[in-house]
Amino acid sequence: MDVHPMDDVLRMDRIPHIWCPGCGIGTAVTAFAEGLKKAEIDLQKTCIVSGIGCTGRVAGYVKLDSFHTTHGRGIAFATGIQVANPDLKVIVFSGDGDIMSIGGNHFIHAARRNVNMLVICVNNFIYAMTGGQVAPTTPHAAYATTSPFGAVEPPFNIPYIADSSGAVYVARWTVLQVRRLTDSIAEALKKPGFSVIEVISPCAMYYSRINRLGDGLDMMKFYHDNTEIRHGEDTKNLDIGFQTKIIVGKFVDRERPTYMDSYNKWLSGTVKD
Repeated sequence: MDVHPMDDVLRMDRIPHIWCPGCGIGTAVTAFAEGLKKAEIDLQKTCIVSGIGCTGRVAGYVKLDSFHTTHGRGIAFATGIQVANPDLKVIVFSGDGDIMSIGGNHFIHAARRNVNMLVICVNNFIYAMTGGQVAPTTPHAAYATTSPFGAVEPPFNIPYIADSSGAVYVARWTVLQVRRLTDSIAEALKKPGFSVIEVISPCAMYYSRINRLGDGLDMMKFYHDNTEIRHGEDTKNLDIGFQTKIIVGKFVDRERPTYMDSYNKWLSGTVKD
């Protein structure tokens, strides 16, 4: 019997997946699976955590120790796993609404502490699974079911928040740039500390349809024509507007002691037998 090339990474018994036609989350998962292989890390010491939402379903499709947690609590849950089991590589794979809105507080404090984990945040600019509500990443003036006159609030710049909070590795790619996204995931998996990769993805069912942007292929063509690679760009310059140019690349790659390194050093200097 033929074996699927990703049989060792994906739970093929759960395929087909639930994502809509034109959605980019499946492509992000493909890049993740390839990144795991390329990084050559021990999958027996690797686990994945997600919250709730379309991207939050990823943990159920990957053949790792997987945890599907409550909304916005993926990073908090992963912090507990990592601190209790420092030898584990922990990945949080979830969406922008889950990680940057409800889970935003956990995001900035895990970055500040430099907890050893990789956060892959799929940003489709909207709350998709719950009906297309405006999200903290919805570009200014874009429509959502709860912003019928266009979003008035400024959106989060995810790389800037990660950088200013202390993340040691920050990158952004669209799902069009699969090879670069795969390489970035493989690199970040081997980086000690708090790493963040933002993945821009079409939501053809809600974001694209409400804003009359066509289907998933139309959005991929937009990415092709309107993304610019700028490695090392100042994260202050990475705001995303409505149908404006999207800057992608690796922006931050620095060294800081991880949370457990600092914790153990502190204890060794203050606690005596």
